[in-house]
Amino acid sequence: MEADTVSIWPRMEPFLLGALQVAPSSKLSLHYLRKMASYVRTRDGCFPVLGWSMWRHIACGKLQIPEDLAWLYFETFDLLVGHSPEERLERAECLSQCSSKTELDQQRNKLSVDTLQFLLFLYIQQLNRLSLRTSLIGEEWPSHRTRSSSPSDREAKTSSQNKNWDDQAHLSFVQSHLPEILELLLEPGQLSQSGQARRDSQQISLEAVRSLGLLLEGTAGPGKAVQPVHRLLTKGPLQTQAGYSMLSRSFLLHKLLSCLQHSLTLNPFGITACLRSGKKLAWAQQVEGTMKRAKIARNTHTAPPGSKMVLMSQVFKQTLAKTSDKLTAANIKIHRCSDAFIYLLSPLRSVSVDKCRDSTVVLGPVEISVHIHSCHNVRLVCVAGRIAIGASSRCTIHSLTPTRPLLLPGNADITLGPFHTFYPSLEDHMASVGLAVVPNVWDQPLLLGTDGLASPSLNTSSSLDATCYRLLPPSEFHMLAVPFQMEGDTCEVPGGLPPAYQTALNEKQKRIKDWQKTVMEAGLTKEQRRQFQELVETKFHEWLLETGHRQELDSLIPPSVTSLKEMDGAAKNTSRVKDAKHMGTGRGEGQSPMAC
Repeated sequence: MEADTVSIWPRMEPFLLGALQVAPSSKLSLHYLRKMASYVRTRDGCFPVLGWSMWRHIACGKLQIPEDLAWLYFETFDLLVGHSPEERLERAECLSQCSSKTELDQQRNKLSVDTLQFLLFLYIQQLNRLSLRTSLIGEEWPSHRTRSSSPSDREAKTSSQNKNWDDQAHLSFVQSHLPEILELLLEPGQLSQSGQARRDSQQISLEAVRSLGLLLEGTAGPGKAVQPVHRLLTKGPLQTQAGYSMLSRSFLLHKLLSCLQHSLTLNPFGITACLRSGKKLAWAQQVEGTMKRAKIARNTHTAPPGSKMVLMSQVFKQTLAKTSDKLTAANIKIHRCSDAFIYLLSPLRSVSVDKCRDSTVVLGPVEISVHIHSCHNVRLVCVAGRIAIGASSRCTIHSLTPTRPLLLPGNADITLGPFHTFYPSLEDHMASVGLAVVPNVWDQPLLLGTDGLASPSLNTSSSLDATCYRLLPPSEFHMLAVPFQMEGDTCEVPGGLPPAYQTALNEKQKRIKDWQKTVMEAGLTKEQRRQFQELVETKFHEWLLETGHRQELDSLIPPSVTSLKEMDGAAKNTSRVKDAKHMGTGRGEGQSPMAC
């Protein structure tokens, strides 16, 4: 292995899925993380793994962070580092049996995380900070009176400078802050009185460098397998360059820093490479003709697990549908789509919906998170490990999620509703990513302000303004049906509907049956029935045209039908939509009749 052929780069997922897309609290600054790094090394039960109870003690008792926010960080890291689907399902079953906060705390206290990796995770929350320059702080721990500056325009600036998908920003962040990152991994006694490491003589252990694998990975050369960073640093010429001693199982700090800085490069599986050389992805439904084709690229043919991505941009007045192994476990970015209907019916890793308007997005189960950013009038339907919404307006989210939906700054008129659809393979897909039907806290959002402080309850009086969201009234609730034929056993909404919504739906179905009974008992002649049917169909088509949903319905029919079988299949889709509308299960005004 030649040293010059070794490449090391920032991993995508910690920055993409781990860094909250909001300016972080000043209480996660390097000054306080240094204090925490020393504290955990000298307290029982904190190192090498950190349990929830000890983190809560540090976060709430030392850093003055609200418990909801402390749990948010802990839970996000736990989602990120990964557990098997079986472990996730087993944990979900235990949580579903908790009937009190005491029992919930007992379950949380069973959780623990790698201490050093968690410190690095907290540090990279600085990714979306406008400036890392902070004033000198003389106190040991923050006091209740400590307040971070919050200029009035910080929220807008933070929204416009989101860096989670920007691999150039990831590289720049690591290059600029690598000394501080390594410093957090040192033993407390290796820092000078000023808090700076004496890098010319100090050492960092192999176990500490192993934890650096959360942020860095690389290869020994072109075409070679991707490896954790500690394996690259303990072999061949890099072993000498990084100052690694097999006897002491440690690295000389100044050599390790120099070696990493020399080897750092842009992620070859990041968004930049995907846009430059990614493959196009074929879609089951995509209308040809006068409309512009969507720009879609993927790197799933070359990327290792955790780096697979599919990028979709500028889907305009189209319906796109896909279920494919190429989507499975991929990170999806849906960008600048308008008047679109997008169905991604595979188990996914994460999804970002960015700067989209007047669109509907229906997703298969999402293992880690779904993030909506800078969107307007978007309807999202998903089962997901976490939902986050920021800087968006008039968006409706129908979700099934075991974690509280995260409402970031800048939202207006957000509606939260229960998950209300299914497709045949949905439950199999949910099991494959470890998502269960309980617990389900879609209706218990957590509000996160620009100062990084979470509201303690739904009835907050903070400047974030609790009126930025509402829960969907049962009277406005309608079911949604996925209008595609697939194989599988799921034939109803997993876990069922909340009682109030099921009652409202039953009442609507009763009114429809009463109306149908009235029509049947009206004694209409054959000619009157024909006229009545024509009137209903005419009004239905007028509604399609007035609302702009005619295009959505038409796009379900493939542009080139070459066989009777294909024609029958297309007709069944259209017929199913019309039947659902007449049966009263269609969605309300401003919603698509196709997805009834």
